[in-house]
Amino acid sequence: MPTDTKRRLKNPLPAVVLVLFAVFFILPVVWLLLAATKTDDQLVHNNPLSFGSWHALKANWDALTGYQDNAVFTWLGNSALYSVITLGITLAVAIPAGYALAMTEFRGRRFLLVATLVVMLMPSATLVVPLFLELNEVHLIGSMWSVILPYSFYPFGVYLTYIYYSTAVPPALLDAARIDGCSEVQVFRRIALPLAAPVVALVGFFSFVANWTNYFLPYVLLPQSDQFPVQVGLGTLLNDVPQFNPTVGTLAVQRPELALATLLAISPVVLVFLFSQRYLVGGMLAGSIKD
Repeated sequence: MPTDTKRRLKNPLPAVVLVLFAVFFILPVVWLLLAATKTDDQLVHNNPLSFGSWHALKANWDALTGYQDNAVFTWLGNSALYSVITLGITLAVAIPAGYALAMTEFRGRRFLLVATLVVMLMPSATLVVPLFLELNEVHLIGSMWSVILPYSFYPFGVYLTYIYYSTAVPPALLDAARIDGCSEVQVFRRIALPLAAPVVALVGFFSFVANWTNYFLPYVLLPQSDQFPVQVGLGTLLNDVPQFNPTVGTLAVQRPELALATLLAISPVVLVFLFSQRYLVGGMLAGSIKD
């Protein structure tokens, strides 16, 4: 028997851990996919991993899309709008900021780097009250900018960019461009930025996911249902499920419809990950080996 095979047989722990992780993470997703194909009664009494019917799936879809005049699509559109605008501002700010912290020397640089790390490590919920007070002072409460602006300045993205430029881009390459007569802006635009494609993809993905899954801040700052992103909208749907709120009236939402809404909410993140995973791997490995 080959040595590698013997080694695997003697140490089954890695395989056991992988199976446990697969069960823990994959099984709930499979259940969620199948739950959308059932009636509420089938969801409770049938096998949890059994398929319902296409007819039940269509009925759940019709009921979900009819909820508050297609509110779910309004919420999805709001999430897309908030996430895309925030993503654009994040990339325009985080990439140059990380480059400046890594490649230039200026007064206050160390303080800015430490402040970036501190803010990055703070839970976002701790900043909701100060953000609310600041936004209230400039009369932005209730507007889409109250959600977009706080998440546009992304400390984690600045730190990722700083690490990338500090480890993966040789300073001699940028010095050569300066010797050839390029200004600092030209060095960044023509040399540093094209080399940063992997980290741009990585920062963009993390920023998009953070914005798409943002719940607490929009819940506090946006008063109207037609302004909600899809995460807050799911909370509204949950509040109209009779099993969770016995006082619900005629707008009752069944649990399979909630499962279907959840699938719609996570689908954009899954699609973005599938189409960008090659760049994400490159961004995460960038700078792991330094000459």
